[in-house]
Amino acid sequence: MKGEFVFIINGETKAFTDFRDIPDKFDHVIKFIPEIPDGPHTEEQHNEIDSWNKRFQEIMDKERARSN
Repeated sequence: MKGEFVFIINGETKAFTDFRDIPDKFDHVIKFIPEIPDGPHTEEQHNEIDSWNKRFQEIMDKERARSN
């Protein structure tokens, strides 16, 4: 679950290279760029690629909930 993920957390910019390292609480999403391997892709790679949109939506839901 690698990529480039940048967030504002407690007023500081924090960068992560593994999606699993992103904390549950953050202020804002700055960058969300998952690593997509060059094709052709295996079925497992297709499943992971397909899951990134859902993960991004979950992150955005957390940001919106925190800003309310």
